[in-house]
Amino acid sequence: MTMTVGELFEALSTRFNSSAAAGMNKTLQWHIKDEDPGVWAFEIVNGEGRLIPGGVDKPDTTFTTTAATWMSIAEGRQDAMKAFMTGKLKVNGDMMLAMKVPQLFKVQQA
Repeated sequence: MTMTVGELFEALSTRFNSSAAAGMNKTLQWHIKDEDPGVWAFEIVNGEGRLIPGGVDKPDTTFTTTAATWMSIAEGRQDAMKAFMTGKLKVNGDMMLAMKVPQLFKVQQA
């Protein structure tokens, strides 16, 4: 069964790798535009993470993409770097933080 974008974000905290985020104080944000739109932020404070539905005013890094692209990246069917290079995934803000996302979250196996 396929998860919705919202369910995928709700499951994000269960996939969070707190050891990879030790000492980190950053906020990631996803802006999903298309048939299942929304904004979700994930705040990391000293290795602890929490989801913030609706997002925040000043995230460190923002990813903008479609629901289909985000789902395929989150489920490991598409490489995030390839999606970025082909323009399917836009990144604003801290690029170094964006590069660490694969270590911060385990891929959801479909």
